[in-house]
Amino acid sequence: MRVSREQMAENRRRILDAASRLFREKGFDTVGVAEVMKAAGFTHGGFYGHFSSKDDLVAETVAHVLSGGGGDGRGIRGYLDAYLSPAHRDNAADGCPTAGLASDIRHQSAEAKGAMTSGLRSQIDRISEALPEVNAADRRRVAIGTWAAMVGAMILARATDDPAFSDEILEQTRAWIEDGIEHASTR
Repeated sequence: MRVSREQMAENRRRILDAASRLFREKGFDTVGVAEVMKAAGFTHGGFYGHFSSKDDLVAETVAHVLSGGGGDGRGIRGYLDAYLSPAHRDNAADGCPTAGLASDIRHQSAEAKGAMTSGLRSQIDRISEALPEVNAADRRRVAIGTWAAMVGAMILARATDDPAFSDEILEQTRAWIEDGIEHASTR
């Protein structure tokens, strides 16, 4: 039975969604093609109808997961509230792909690194646009610093086994970012 183009696209999206959750939760190297296909509700044999290799899947997954928007429509402070939260910290599988995948991307293909680069640029641009109160000359610098601090804080908060310390990392990073935005806004 022939599958329509629409169904093929939907199946591919399901595979990419499953791969993105698994990769963020477990890392690229510990997740196999069979596990991804099972999580997407397909057999291993169907994989090669969508991807040429696991490297291809990794690159396509990174591009797919980083193509989503950042923020929640409430501006930079709303984004900080959502991002630097215990709920986000505790849900790596559905959380920020940058915090979940960036440290492992250096071991991946040039295509995966290129997809990560594009996603990082896009995220920094979105943050920059969310900073209208910061003067134009400082906006990109503040956006890059803000994003780096947010991602770094999430990685550190997930790395500790002390819940109070983890919460402190998130809270203090948020305060530090807000101080930096405030300072840049008054220049």
